[in-house]
Amino acid sequence: MKPFDANHFQNDASRPFHYSGNEKGILLIHGFTGSVAHMRPLGDALHALGYTVMGINLPGHATTENNMAKTGYHEWIEAVQNAAQNLKKDCRTVTACGLSMGGVLALLLAEQHRVDACVTISAPMPSANVILPLAWMIWPFVPRVEWNTDDARAAQLNQTYDVGYSGFSSRKGVDLQHLIRLAHKSLNQIICPTLAVQSTEDTAVNQNSAQNILRGISSTQKKELILHGVPHVCTISDQLPLIVDAIDETMKTLPVGMIAFAPVVGSQVQLVGFGPAMAGVTLLSIPSLL
Repeated sequence: MKPFDANHFQNDASRPFHYSGNEKGILLIHGFTGSVAHMRPLGDALHALGYTVMGINLPGHATTENNMAKTGYHEWIEAVQNAAQNLKKDCRTVTACGLSMGGVLALLLAEQHRVDACVTISAPMPSANVILPLAWMIWPFVPRVEWNTDDARAAQLNQTYDVGYSGFSSRKGVDLQHLIRLAHKSLNQIICPTLAVQSTEDTAVNQNSAQNILRGISSTQKKELILHGVPHVCTISDQLPLIVDAIDETMKTLPVGMIAFAPVVGSQVQLVGFGPAMAGVTLLSIPSLL
């Protein structure tokens, strides 16, 4: 499929948003080649629960692929750092919640102790794409990679919000791979409450990604939400209510004015503040590495 022009993103769904609510803020971060449209239904639902919610478009996204080719992981990290800082001006606590590469960026924010909680959705740890690790080698010969069109995937997702690029500069795969390595390297620095969401039908990431994240972090409050029957961009699937409920449970563990970055001690996971398992959802307790 040919690249979309900028008019593809001239719609309400693709515009950044900042919904004012209570003193608990949530930063929503979309994924590689995606747009804030992938996070808007989640943002609407979380705001309806009373939270302050901000959704951003990462640099080079929601415009043209040529613009994305001119940006990289440095700009993406800086953008989420700035967004988290801006959200702190209105909120006592800030939670970073990201889809796919956005989940990797959320992990980086948590590793830098810039947020009070972390939610990853379909975060690659690692990616299941066998070409991605080779991006550094193939980009001079294969300048652009197209996403495969998949009618079955389209039927499972709300097409109003499935707004992103049809491909990408293969050189940007190097940036994505670098972000994944950066986040993986310092997972043990994460001590804030963390929720990892993954679908059993997600073919874009390693099936152990969520468990790899939770086993690698040092937090004593961590939870895994396993979805079934939905693809990678599950935030615009019919499983959205389960994701919203799990994030809400995580947010309830954050008292306003909390100090999130005190040292943690202990060898067993404590799911403090989490409610009972939701119907149709598998919840796993992950032993701490401490």
